[in-house]
Amino acid sequence: MQLNFLMKLTITSIELKGVFKFFVLSKHALNIMKQLRTSNCKGFKKRGIWTTHYTMTIWNNEQEMKAFAMSGAHLSAMKISQSIAKEIKILTIDANEFPKWKDAIQKLNMEGKTLRFN
Repeated sequence: MQLNFLMKLTITSIELKGVFKFFVLSKHALNIMKQLRTSNCKGFKKRGIWTTHYTMTIWNNEQEMKAFAMSGAHLSAMKISQSIAKEIKILTIDANEFPKWKDAIQKLNMEGKTLRFN
């Protein structure tokens, strides 16, 4: 009997306060990419332009996902997110593969947790 288990897929978006905040985001994103390469992340996708950016990551389990999010470069980026972002959306669901971007963004907008900053 084969056991099937679902991994964790996290979809995020960030809407920046302005185009110049893109440079701050880019610096942090490069460090997060380095951290991802040494993590247990099973897959990563990104897209975006100027002030709106999206990511998707797949993890074996919630513990690995949370350990990544709460450490290193990702934690550093989270600490400054309020100064560069108008809004961040986050959704974590069970999945074994990436959805199409259109479907992911729609699901994020409908079901994601939204953090808004002044």
